[in-house]
Amino acid sequence: MDTGNASASVSRANRNGKKTPDFFKKWASRLHLWLGMTVGILVFIISITGCLYVFKDEIENQLRKNVIFHHEPSIETKAVLPLRTLEAKVREQCREPYNIHWVNVPIDKRRAYQFFYYETNPRAWNYFGEYIIYKSVYVNPFTGKVLAVYDEKNGFFSIVKIIHWSFLLNSEWGKYVTGIPVLIFLIMIITGIILWWPKNKKARKQRFWFQWKNVKAWRRKNYDLHSILGFYASFIALILAITGLFYAFAFIQQAIYFSFSGGKTSLPDFSQITTKAPDSLRNAHTIDKICQQVETLYPTAFSYSVDLGNEHLDSHEHPNFSIYVKQLGYSYHIMHQLIFDENSGALLKNYNYKEKNLGEKAIGANYDVHVGAILGLPTKIIAFIASLICASLPVTGFLVWYGRRRKKKKPKRVV
Repeated sequence: MDTGNASASVSRANRNGKKTPDFFKKWASRLHLWLGMTVGILVFIISITGCLYVFKDEIENQLRKNVIFHHEPSIETKAVLPLRTLEAKVREQCREPYNIHWVNVPIDKRRAYQFFYYETNPRAWNYFGEYIIYKSVYVNPFTGKVLAVYDEKNGFFSIVKIIHWSFLLNSEWGKYVTGIPVLIFLIMIITGIILWWPKNKKARKQRFWFQWKNVKAWRRKNYDLHSILGFYASFIALILAITGLFYAFAFIQQAIYFSFSGGKTSLPDFSQITTKAPDSLRNAHTIDKICQQVETLYPTAFSYSVDLGNEHLDSHEHPNFSIYVKQLGYSYHIMHQLIFDENSGALLKNYNYKEKNLGEKAIGANYDVHVGAILGLPTKIIAFIASLICASLPVTGFLVWYGRRRKKKKPKRVV
């Protein structure tokens, strides 16, 4: 290194009243720019689809309100049909060549039951080949009448979700195609905070809010949009990025569980709790016996899911007959697990949410934190705004780079 030239540069900088750039910030700036130019468009797509998905439940509930509630009169004096009878009626009316996978059973019997056709081909390279069928069927549980059938596979929010998840590629490896840009974006958030961080009180006042009273240049306004909005969104963006990486990388899942569980490295294992009773004890009403026990144990819950035990194309096997009870209507983080003997209908294990350690609760809350549903509408609004700002950052960041590049190339006027 030429120290003489370096000293001269420092002297010239001091004479002009400017400080030499901080070495750390200089490299943070370069890293921020290079990474942004590399994954900017991918971050934009991931952020904008995340933004669109936030209010999925609210929008779908409004669009489907006429079938979510079946409007059957005098249900107090009526009994719901057996689950196997309802399954047969759905098959008869829908005439699909596939088996029904599972049913969501609401505790509130004013609501329709929701049956799902769901078959996948794990070897397909894209979303449309991987999901052979994904349909939801709303059914009146007192009559078995199909109220509506929705093609979830080709639905707007399903496609938005899979673009966000894997860019419509096979979910098993496509998650890395989105996960790696999000990992890079995490570094960009950190370098962005470093670049934003002011050195003194005067600079701090200017960077906390827009000072546009006497500013007309679009470059300055665009820079403020990028730096100020980016700063305010950065802390929420960090949470959204980490909870998104949870689905792409196992080490993130392990790190979250390890951190919140106080050093534990494995989740509780209930795979040894299995059906022991002979097949001869099982009949068409065994599943109704199981459902009755679930509703007796959790009368204040929102709904529960029952796997109907049919054969499927992906041959996915479960270690035991588990039913998951969703306590709240707006989020999934409070879930109870019940394990039954599917031949006798006997309850083998009731694993209440309160019994879970903090690591399990953190893992279970990850989805709701990621989509902003953890505290209902207020946190969804926060997630929506933060995602929208994240989508804007690659755009305003590119304009910052383009404006500086154009300024450098602008020819000097000859007097």
